[in-house]
Amino acid sequence: MRTLPKRAAVALSLALACLASCCVWLALPPQAAEAMQVVRCTGRPNSDDDPTAVQGATQSRITLETTVDEGEGVDQLVVHVPDGTSFGTDDLNVTLLTGDDLMTRNEVSYDLSTDGQDIIFDFDAPLSQAGHLNIIIYDVYFPQEGGDMQVGATYTLADGSEHEIEGIPQITVVGITGPEALSQWLEQQEWVQAWNSNTFLHLFLDPTVLVTSFPVVLNGFFMSVGVVALAFPLGIPLALVLALMRLSKFFLWRGIATTYVNLMRGTPLFLQIYVAFFGLPLAGIQIPNFPLGVIVLMLNSGAYMCEIFRAGIQSINKGQTEAARSLGMNGFQTMLFVIFPQMFRNVIPNLTNEFITLYKDSSLLAAVGVMELVMYARTIVASTGSITPYIVAALFYLVITLPLSRITRVLEDRLRGHRGSKRHAHAPEAAGAEKEVAAR
Repeated sequence: MRTLPKRAAVALSLALACLASCCVWLALPPQAAEAMQVVRCTGRPNSDDDPTAVQGATQSRITLETTVDEGEGVDQLVVHVPDGTSFGTDDLNVTLLTGDDLMTRNEVSYDLSTDGQDIIFDFDAPLSQAGHLNIIIYDVYFPQEGGDMQVGATYTLADGSEHEIEGIPQITVVGITGPEALSQWLEQQEWVQAWNSNTFLHLFLDPTVLVTSFPVVLNGFFMSVGVVALAFPLGIPLALVLALMRLSKFFLWRGIATTYVNLMRGTPLFLQIYVAFFGLPLAGIQIPNFPLGVIVLMLNSGAYMCEIFRAGIQSINKGQTEAARSLGMNGFQTMLFVIFPQMFRNVIPNLTNEFITLYKDSSLLAAVGVMELVMYARTIVASTGSITPYIVAALFYLVITLPLSRITRVLEDRLRGHRGSKRHAHAPEAAGAEKEVAAR
């Protein structure tokens, strides 16, 4: 018996294997083609700062586009809107784009119903023409916290089989804060629209800008209070030393203190800030903005408080000093236990006024980039074009200055009353002395 060559045997085996595979493939039932595949799924950008961002709690829309195969009847389409997302159904847009360039728009007739987050489209006639089905859902508000939003979709064919559209891309939504959400809500209110229709009100007191700028400017408020809360107490010991030097009988100490006070009081604080923030770096001295701002305000306020303390010390009757010395106190003890307590009581109203002035002067630090109250407000003004953030900043200044001004008036009244009671107490003695002199 003749045997086939080895190569012929291998070729015959491969041919038989291919024939068997074809027979198996022909025996399998036909596979249904995927009638609908996703083309795109997007959310409309709605951010003023980023033209590509989709924000939560802000009006947007969802655009879902899928393919439709020729001759494959699609009876129903169910679109699942992401959980937590609100949407409207009064103005849906459903269009079948056909033609080689997909520029032919065909209106699609359907019955609409909803079930929770599902929008159900029951088509009057099965979709059998090849093209792209474009669905636009308006008045969409994604959750405020944002995140990756997943749109789902399922469809039912004419034979009753149900399929899911896979591979729908997620919509990335940027979360927004509570004030931003409130601002978005206010924009939709009729009374706000009427209010902003007035140019003056829109420019100086826009409610939508007011609610968004408040928390931002609040950060600057804390910064301003922090600067003054450090600069003012640090300026008190400096002022006391300068006041004692100005009252010293030693010419050198008196000259140094007088020169310093005249220099700081005779030049604008704005100029002093510029010298410190731009001059020191040129000299190779690098100090962070916050502590440098504290130092500049402390040095400036110390000069003004020096004059307050000096006047307060000089207002104390010299008899107080003589009485303390007669009790055996030295100069330091007399100043510490007798003069200073009375002096501080007398100058508290003036110190309060100085604190108010220093708090307002902290706004000058905005010129050198310190993120205080005015700087934060100016940043928002630059992005919104509204003066409202400056009005918000003014309110934060008034929160501090008005109560302190009231306290100052109360202290001044009490101080005048205390001095008046002393005069009335000494009046009978003085009258008796006058009568005695007249009798003599």
